[in-house]
Amino acid sequence: MRAEIEHNVILSIAGSVAKGLLVPKQPPYFGVAVDAGDVVACAIRTPPHKLVVSGGSGAAMQALAQDVFALAPELPALNGPEPAAGAFAAAWSELAGRPALPGKRQRLYVAYAVTDGLRETPGALRRAEQDDRALVLQWAAEFAREAVPDEPFDREEVVGRYYLTQGLYLWDDAGAATMLVASGKTLNGARVGFVYTPPARRRNGYATAAVAALTARLLADGNQYCCLYTDLANPTSNSIYQQVGYQRLRDINDYLFT
Repeated sequence: MRAEIEHNVILSIAGSVAKGLLVPKQPPYFGVAVDAGDVVACAIRTPPHKLVVSGGSGAAMQALAQDVFALAPELPALNGPEPAAGAFAAAWSELAGRPALPGKRQRLYVAYAVTDGLRETPGALRRAEQDDRALVLQWAAEFAREAVPDEPFDREEVVGRYYLTQGLYLWDDAGAATMLVASGKTLNGARVGFVYTPPARRRNGYATAAVAALTARLLADGNQYCCLYTDLANPTSNSIYQQVGYQRLRDINDYLFT
């Protein structure tokens, strides 16, 4: 919580497991590194997904790496803020005797307000209804193929959870044009993600308008901030979110172990 924004994923996953909204298919891992009675780093994993680590010192990452390696030497990948993620990867490489390969490079952005005077875009934001479910499931599969092709993805489970939390939204302009979600609720903020526009409806400003509208709604609902992640290999998304009012906070990187 001392770095709530950059730890949004860890906090929200733990909260979802505690509330029964997320039921891991295998026993989850929750670990902390403690120094003189103070928690100095955290790690979490819901197999078969990658491990997620918090920020922390090199010594803290070494301790977590030793613990995780003893329990799950087959760990496929790691995600976390730099430089902690790199320190964990280096410790893991030493334990495993093989290199950790760089994976996806992401950037975490935060917004405290939405930019005034954004270009008007036809359509409006609405919450997804059950009648939209077939389309949402189709788009979820397409999103996964584009955004996370090498990661486990159960579209029924993911979409069902977003419906349960009423976090699934669509930008509608004579029919659904863009999908996105509000998730990652923590004490003071929320996360925007799962942003997908099908190819036939791209380059119309729908994603920008949808993210701006959902961000404004979440801030109006009492959240102090909204955050989101972008793939650094996608310059378009990095550009449009900054136009909306998102500011760079920290780089969040993947490392691959298998």
